[in-house]
Amino acid sequence: MFDLGTSLREARTRQGLDFPQAELATKIRAKYLRALEEEQFDVLPAETYVRGFLRAYADFLGLDGQLYVDEYDSRFAADAFDDAPARHSKPRSRDLSFERRAIVLALVGVTALAALVIVAWKFGGSSPSTPSVLPPQTSASQGLRFSGPGTYIEIRRGSSAGSVLYAGTLRAHETNVVAGTRFWILIRHPSALQVTLDGKAVSLPSRKTLKVLVTPSRTALAG
Repeated sequence: MFDLGTSLREARTRQGLDFPQAELATKIRAKYLRALEEEQFDVLPAETYVRGFLRAYADFLGLDGQLYVDEYDSRFAADAFDDAPARHSKPRSRDLSFERRAIVLALVGVTALAALVIVAWKFGGSSPSTPSVLPPQTSASQGLRFSGPGTYIEIRRGSSAGSVLYAGTLRAHETNVVAGTRFWILIRHPSALQVTLDGKAVSLPSRKTLKVLVTPSRTALAG
């Protein structure tokens, strides 16, 4: 058994070294080197650091680093381990509090982002692709149903002067329905366009741009 701190201090002073020089050579902060020499091991961040710093400092001074670690383990390790929970309970509590705040902030950010995406999708610019709101009571066979990805279609009630029921470019895997029985329709660049009225297929002429009047009894070209 020997005095760890005293032997380290004597080895350093014999070589004419000060703490800044030892810190530069070992890459260990001077306050930790001083703590080793004063055997104030609770100043160091954790028991693992004590062993590592002790070995490195002793080796630097030309001593047997492992011998110093063994001596530390035999005299101080158990006490240091018993004191560790009390020493680290408050920092751990602060860490948990920080983690909780971070999680809450992350959830708030995700919620805000989702809200912005929904608002942008519903009100983003003047894109005509957003369909008008349809009556919820429209069944699968009632009204005008239409689909055809890439087709631009504008549907008005009754005539070209009627209210707009839908205006936009149809998207893939999208089927739209508008209620009513008489429609004025403008079609541009039809692509796999399918139109039915009250469950019956509507036959349309093959043209790049088409204006038609569709009713249950007939489909006619319109001006």
